[in-house]
Amino acid sequence: MRKIKLGFLLLTGMIALMACSKKKPAEDTVGSVDKKASIETELSVQHMDTADVLITKHKIWKNNKLFKEIIKRDTIPSLEDTMMVVGDKDGYEHTAKVKKDYEFFITVQ
Repeated sequence: MRKIKLGFLLLTGMIALMACSKKKPAEDTVGSVDKKASIETELSVQHMDTADVLITKHKIWKNNKLFKEIIKRDTIPSLEDTMMVVGDKDGYEHTAKVKKDYEFFITVQ
């Protein structure tokens, strides 16, 4: 009886770990932009030596034509470096310091 309980607990733990390790699919991935009347926004961060640059691009579409494009650059503090295993062009892997990336959280109203 004790072996059955232990086996059940181990099986439950393994299932829980497998469920947590699966990547969640993108919920609202858009294949193309409706250019009749929309605002297309692109966010990116460019790493510099001592700081990062947040780049925000907006494309305003009206009647299937690009009405206006707005590009804004803001200097933001860079995050600390992190150690990662990276591959080079020859296929070899090694540990290197890389700049840590910001995460983006966007609220649309």
